[in-house]
Amino acid sequence: MIRDLANPTRFMNFSGRLLPWLAGAAALLLGVGLYMTWFTAPADYQQGETVRIMYIHVPAAWLSLFFYMTMAASALGTLVWRHPLADVSQKAAAPIGAAFTFICLVTGSLWGKPMWGTYWQWDARLTSMLVMLLIYLGILALWRAIEEPNRAARAVSILTLVGAVNVPIVKFSVDWWNTLHQPASVFRLGGPTIHSSMLVPLLVMAVGFTLLGVSLHLAGMRTEILRRRVRTLTILEAERLDAQAA
Repeated sequence: MIRDLANPTRFMNFSGRLLPWLAGAAALLLGVGLYMTWFTAPADYQQGETVRIMYIHVPAAWLSLFFYMTMAASALGTLVWRHPLADVSQKAAAPIGAAFTFICLVTGSLWGKPMWGTYWQWDARLTSMLVMLLIYLGILALWRAIEEPNRAARAVSILTLVGAVNVPIVKFSVDWWNTLHQPASVFRLGGPTIHSSMLVPLLVMAVGFTLLGVSLHLAGMRTEILRRRVRTLTILEAERLDAQAA
């Protein structure tokens, strides 16, 4: 299937049929998740109502890492397998991952103030997430700095793979260092430590945000393919006019 979708025309046809269903499912799940967040999920016995920030913060943190790994896989597709749409996927994923990283940092700061007494603390988890955002912004800047798509794709792929070393640092920072941030409470060997009344809304929100992110990713890839087609047609028309003038 991946080889079949390497053809941009086939990808456009497939994604055009899939996108409305993904977007609809994302809207439905986010609507259900928000209702559960505000009306069925209980307040925490220690954190009170501020725990509701978790239902935005945690999915944003997960998707920050998810989209960076998507970019890293796309970078390998560009450098190793020469997949025609790998760089398109990478370019479309970068702003989405950066947005989720920013949301993670902002909601984390808002959550940290009542819990820790400060909006920001230079501990391992917060610092590594800030580094993640800076890497995302560097990748976006590099895409804009190089006009020729193939050269830009190779340069961005190298930077993405170098920056991938930060992903395990973000993930395991709470295990490797003593931080204010709590350790993993959902995906852990001993099972989740969150009660089902909170876990179910959290998972619904996580799936809804994931479908939203995938929908935006597909839409971004479609936009980039169309942009490149317009660029190619513009270049061909300019060459035709130059040939006529000569």
